[in-house]
Amino acid sequence: MSSSSLPQPVPPSWKDLGKSSNDLLSKDFPINGTQLEVKTTTPSNVAFKVNGTRDTKTSLIAGDIEAKYTDKPHGLVFTQAWTTSNTLRTQVELENQIAKGLKVDLNTALTPDSGSKTALLTTTYKQPGLHCRAFLDLFKGPIFTADTVLGRDGFLVGAEASYNVTEGKVTRYATAIGFSAPEYAVTVHGLGNLSTFAASYYHRVSPDVEAGAKAIYDTKATTQGVSLEVGAKAYLDSAAFFKAKINNSGILALGYTQALRPGVRASFGLALDTQRLNDVTPVGPAHKVGASFTFEG
Repeated sequence: MSSSSLPQPVPPSWKDLGKSSNDLLSKDFPINGTQLEVKTTTPSNVAFKVNGTRDTKTSLIAGDIEAKYTDKPHGLVFTQAWTTSNTLRTQVELENQIAKGLKVDLNTALTPDSGSKTALLTTTYKQPGLHCRAFLDLFKGPIFTADTVLGRDGFLVGAEASYNVTEGKVTRYATAIGFSAPEYAVTVHGLGNLSTFAASYYHRVSPDVEAGAKAIYDTKATTQGVSLEVGAKAYLDSAAFFKAKINNSGILALGYTQALRPGVRASFGLALDTQRLNDVTPVGPAHKVGASFTFEG
């Protein structure tokens, strides 16, 4: 059977292009403070999540409590959250009810103290080889944003554009190309009206080792050159892994995650400025430490 006759999978969305590399280089590095997350689920399909973070630099504590109700037979998900900044967030998702592969999502936020409010209506359509999204920001602009990703035999092509309805002009556009395979992925983005270019690479070297890199070139930056970051992840056993990354500014970050028991996970992070190792302040502007604890029942 030729490859052209093979069924095509649904490609990733625009925001998930390069996700493997981005997750490797950004997640599991709790270096800015201490975070606690508790997740529980009731028999009636209501999931509660409480999240709190203490920022090391400012000593401020921020958090939120979230409740999510899922009705799988009807494709409905309802989420309500309340943050310590007194912001109320509501999200309603409806999938595969109007048409197969179609999802409608309304996400709103209200801050009673200031009266500020946002409402974002999202429509997502997925089919083999196609992933389209459309956003309408009801209170800003209004601004209409759409993105599309086409996929065939591992090759991906995507584009995004935003249109200000009031001003009648395109305010932002971007494009991307990539290739995704089970063991590796490569993605090149042209962002910010093609003023910034980013290339990312991800490789699962073995079942226990992953590696990735990302390079960014901003044509409008005051400093010339390319920002480069490389990282790796190694599983020590089935319950623990270690991560490390370094960029061309000399910032070295280390992360260690350990599953203490089913549903309990702890992560520890450390960032060192290798150009200021002799800084008299061991944990200050040059260096950062942090930890994250997750309890899920």
